[in-house]
Amino acid sequence: MAFDLFSAKGATLDQQRFTWRDMVGKPISKLDDDAFTRVRIILMNGIETEALRFQHMAARMNRDLRLLLARTRRTEQHQATMVNWLLGADHSPLETTIAYEQVAIEVTAAVAQTEPDSYIAQTYRFGMLEDFDHLYRYSALLDRLEGKDANNILQSYSDILPGRPTVDEHRSPVDDVRESYDRNKAAPITKLHALTITAAEYQTHDYYMNIGPLFSDPVARQLYAEIASIEEQHVTQYGALIDPQESVLEQWLLHEATEVYNYYSCVEQETNPRVKAIWERFLDYELGHFHHVAELFKQYEKRDPAELFPTALPEPIQFASQRDFVRQVLAQEVDLRAKGTQFVDKSQESQASIDYRTHINSDGSPSEIVAGGYIWSPGTELNRKITVAV
Repeated sequence: MAFDLFSAKGATLDQQRFTWRDMVGKPISKLDDDAFTRVRIILMNGIETEALRFQHMAARMNRDLRLLLARTRRTEQHQATMVNWLLGADHSPLETTIAYEQVAIEVTAAVAQTEPDSYIAQTYRFGMLEDFDHLYRYSALLDRLEGKDANNILQSYSDILPGRPTVDEHRSPVDDVRESYDRNKAAPITKLHALTITAAEYQTHDYYMNIGPLFSDPVARQLYAEIASIEEQHVTQYGALIDPQESVLEQWLLHEATEVYNYYSCVEQETNPRVKAIWERFLDYELGHFHHVAELFKQYEKRDPAELFPTALPEPIQFASQRDFVRQVLAQEVDLRAKGTQFVDKSQESQASIDYRTHINSDGSPSEIVAGGYIWSPGTELNRKITVAV
C-alpha cells in the first residue's frame, strides 16, 4: 500500500526524546543477523550524518533558520548515534569496510534500476562498478591481513570480483563533475535518489579517512588513502547531480523527505524485529521533521510543499542482492571512462585524467599490490595453502 507523505503527521519535535541507555542499545550480531540489516544500518547512518552536515551548512547561510535548524539537528544527532551504535565491536574496522562497500554496490544498483533519468542512472552504474572493484581489493586485504573470508560479512549476496580497476579510476577533477537535474522538471524520486547516494558515498569517504591512519600495515594505509581519494571523486560526482538553484529551505525539505523515504524503505523490509522498531520510531520522527519544515517552507517561501512531492511516496528501495544486474553492467560498461560530464569509451578518455593518473600512480598502486594474484574462493588463502600442502 502506498505511503501518504502528507497525511501521516508523525511525532512533533517536543515528543522526540532520548536517554543514553535508550540511545546506545544492543548491537546486531555480525554473523546471525541478515547482511541487509547491516546494509540498512550503514545506509541510515549515512542519511542521518548527511542531514547533520546539511543543517550545519544551512545555519551558516541563514540567520533566521539557525535556532530552528539547531532544534531539529539535535534529534538527528541522537538518531545517528542510535543507528550507528547498532554495529557491534565484533566487527573489525576492515570487516566494517567490507560492509560499507556492500552498501555502495547493492543500494546504488537498486537505485540505478529505478532511476527515470537515463543520464543519472548511467552515473550510478558508472560509480557502482568502481565500488565493486573496491570490494574486491578490500576483500584481498581482509584475507591477507586478518585471515578472514569477506563472504562471512557479505553472506553470498555480493560477488567478490574485479570491477573497473581502482588503478584506472583516478581522474582529473575536470572529469568528475556531472550535469545536475533540473529542479523544475526532475521527478521527485530523482531528487530522493541523488540525496540518498550522495549521503552514502560521503559517509564512506569520511569513514576511510578516519580508519585508514589506524592501520600499521603500510599497504593497508596506502590502500585506504587511494580508495578514499576515489570516494571523494564519487561525492563530487553525485553531489553535482543536485540542482544548485534549489533554495536552502527547498533543500532542507528534500533532505527530510529523503529521510522519510529511506526509513519507510527500511520498515517495509527489515527482518530483525528490534531493529524494525527503531526504523518505525525514526520514520515517525522524520515525518514530524518533514511537516515542521513544510510549514517553514510555506511561511518563508510562500510555496506549497505539494509542488515538490506526490501524495504517495515512490516504491521503496529494494534491499536485495542485485548480482545479475551488476554482472550485466560489468560486462557491458567496465571500459567506460568519464570525459567532462559525459561517459565515453576508454580510448576517448581525456588527456587531463591520463596525466593525473600517470603521476599519482608513478610510485606504484596499492590497489594492485594488495590484490596481486588474488582470486576469491570460499575460505581464506591460508586454508587453501594448508589443504594443498596436506
